[in-house]
Amino acid sequence: MAVVAPGTATLRKAKKIPVKICLDNPFVFEWKTIDGEDMHFILQTLEDRIKSIGLKKVEAPRQKKRSVAKNQAAPKCDAASKELPKEEETGPQQKPGWTDISIRRQLAIGINEVTKALEKNELLLLLVCKSAKPAMITSHLIQLSASRGTPAGQVPRLSATLAPLLGLTSTLALGFKKPSDQFAEAIEAIISKVPAVEVPWFQHRTEAQVADANTDSSEAEEVEELVTALGDELTGQKRKRTGSSQLHLANVTLQPLKLKKLVPNPNKVKKPPRKKKKAFSA
Repeated sequence: MAVVAPGTATLRKAKKIPVKICLDNPFVFEWKTIDGEDMHFILQTLEDRIKSIGLKKVEAPRQKKRSVAKNQAAPKCDAASKELPKEEETGPQQKPGWTDISIRRQLAIGINEVTKALEKNELLLLLVCKSAKPAMITSHLIQLSASRGTPAGQVPRLSATLAPLLGLTSTLALGFKKPSDQFAEAIEAIISKVPAVEVPWFQHRTEAQVADANTDSSEAEEVEELVTALGDELTGQKRKRTGSSQLHLANVTLQPLKLKKLVPNPNKVKKPPRKKKKAFSA
């Protein structure tokens, strides 16, 4: 048996907490919450429209597995009882799935589906529930909706009101796609109640630029044809930037970047190092 002299035992050194340093965003994005009468109007409009359409997700009934012991202990039925028809079931059973797939395709339900629809610029209106926690899971939708010019707002009790009607457990985000004939009237009524989304680097856009961005596809194609024709003529020549193409930087203010330290799992409780028992000679 190895003998350790008294007072020579050492303790384990505590590990250093890993810290990652990154640049922090100087801008803070927050939803403009729709409260009061506008909130009740939006929820009531959506509730009435969904009830009139009858859109709902029907889940397949779960089959309960009976244990082998119960099957063996159950008394055997008579032959007469086996021949009886099954008339206990009341009403026709609906097939699992959405009641109307064509109407379902006009909606984007859930944060992931809404994010994909915004990236493809397919939404006319976006509503987010205030009960989404943590708030980080919906904060990226503010910049996306602003870049696409999609009206978006945060509505309290959106999930609690619409989820039971749609047959879902939660509805944290609801988007209405552009070919939505069934919700056209509801969208027009709700858009007037939704405040504009504020993102600092989209505020410099003038009304003329917004009007130019909303031109028809036919006009855009004509412009592309002219650009390609001029590009062929100007091959081999240096193109100079015109004054109209330059950004007006007079009203632009630069924000300082800050350093942010990230500590992984800061709430983790670390146990103190174990003390080694001193061995004494017999």
